[in-house]
Amino acid sequence: MTVGCPYPVKHHHRSDPEVVVSTHEVFNQAPPLTGFTTADDPALLEALRRDGGAWGEAEVRELGERAGSDEVQDWARMAEASPPVLRTHDRYGHRVDEVEFHPAWHRLMAAAVESGQHAAPWTDGRAGAHLVRAAKFYVWAQAEPGHGCPVSMTNAAVPALRAQPDLAAVYEPLLASREYDYGLRPPLAKRGLIAGMSMTEKQGGSDVRANTTAAVPTGDGTYLITGHKWFTSAPMSDVFLVLAQAEQGLTCFLMPRVLPDGTRNALRLQRLKDKLGNRSNASAEIEYEQAVAWPVGEPGRGVRTIVEMVNMTRLDCVIGSAAGMRAGLRQALHHTAHRRAFGAELIDQPLMRNVLADLAVESEAATLLAMRLAAALDRAEAGDTRERALRRLALAAGKYWVCKRGSAHAAEALECLGGNGYVEESGMPRLYREAPLLSIWEGSGNVSALDVLRVLTREPEALEAWFAEVDAAAGADPRLDAATARLRTLLTTLDDPHRAQLTARRLAEQFTLVLQGSLLVRHSAPAVADAFCASRLDGDWGQAFGTLPTGADLGAILERAVAKDV
Repeated sequence: MTVGCPYPVKHHHRSDPEVVVSTHEVFNQAPPLTGFTTADDPALLEALRRDGGAWGEAEVRELGERAGSDEVQDWARMAEASPPVLRTHDRYGHRVDEVEFHPAWHRLMAAAVESGQHAAPWTDGRAGAHLVRAAKFYVWAQAEPGHGCPVSMTNAAVPALRAQPDLAAVYEPLLASREYDYGLRPPLAKRGLIAGMSMTEKQGGSDVRANTTAAVPTGDGTYLITGHKWFTSAPMSDVFLVLAQAEQGLTCFLMPRVLPDGTRNALRLQRLKDKLGNRSNASAEIEYEQAVAWPVGEPGRGVRTIVEMVNMTRLDCVIGSAAGMRAGLRQALHHTAHRRAFGAELIDQPLMRNVLADLAVESEAATLLAMRLAAALDRAEAGDTRERALRRLALAAGKYWVCKRGSAHAAEALECLGGNGYVEESGMPRLYREAPLLSIWEGSGNVSALDVLRVLTREPEALEAWFAEVDAAAGADPRLDAATARLRTLLTTLDDPHRAQLTARRLAEQFTLVLQGSLLVRHSAPAVADAFCASRLDGDWGQAFGTLPTGADLGAILERAVAKDV
């Protein structure tokens, strides 16, 4: 049976003069998003000016403009599309254990180091040095986040290394150097160093006390390290902080990739991880076959030593998540401003405006918290004990919540582009894949939530400092006040250890939301603070983005999100 066509069809031949064949006319597509600056961000710049980092604003602006340039966007694309390759042996069969990167990776790394995103603030005597560094990391990570991993670890290595002053005196200036000196040479013969960390083993994961890698003293001050590390990020680093079991217990060690005499240390790269995201960066499984290392800190107190490094990289997880949110928001705003559907630009349609405004609120809350934590680091390093205590609790909770929200934010931002966002060329899949890493790295959700419990039960000064910070906004918004009171009630669960674990995630979430609400009420635009308090603190909020209450000033929120030259 033949099914007839329901409407008349006129058949043409291609030779008919009136027929014009055009099958590829492009219209109603957003133009390429290039030539922008990632530093046009009111929340970021206001934080710099407010917390002692105004002296670095020009540098942050310059770096943000570079991050949005055609050149750097092309570097990011090539570094992602051409992931690193492991070469275990050379053509003659000699063991080389080298990782080869696309030249774009090295250009990104060089720019990051030259701008001081690594360990530079540790040797910078100016107030606000860590805040300025955090702002630079934030604007640059929006270009390509993968290379931020070794940059972050280099920054984090310094406070851990200071547990061994003799080593710190030699290595710290090289870690803080603004010269990216890539290549296999003895560390002390180089102009600048990159540091990695090697802690995780397959049987323990976050439970590093279960590590079995062994350290045996040689009698000359060095140790020989033997064992397997399941996940070592940035294996091309010059030096690593490694955890291994010495006679006194788990101890931290400094291990160079090349020994002082120029020979290669016994680090055997078994394979590179085939990861969901973070593709531009290499992560490896490593065998240590009596590799030479120097002890860092007190023997048997390795966790206490390495936690200084972990806290620094956790801060960068929060900053990186905030950067990813801002990058996703920018893409969504750009696409919807140029895409028409159902007779109007998407950005002008009420439902889409609610989604975009909700994404903007989440983004700003994350940015404000990240910069506040960086400012607390500056003040703590200057000797402010209350700021140190505040950072201890706020960082543990913020690492849990902000990094977890990053994945949901990336998914919604991608959806704003529809099918266009689901293809690699849009850049959105890279954001989407990268987001879960920051929630997993340096302790996944449960580890972070348990760390919150640990702080609450062992460090009462941290809770006191946190409430002092939040109470700076007391009386400014009744919804914030009510949420703070509910949190005080929730703290009664700490009396029962079993019940406390059951509510640990809720505690971490609420600590972060209330602190974000306090920061927004004090420092953001009224429309943003109102929308946050109404949706995140007052219960008038759906489970998905785009469910801000009907009274939210969407226009004012979006105007702030796209502000230029603030």
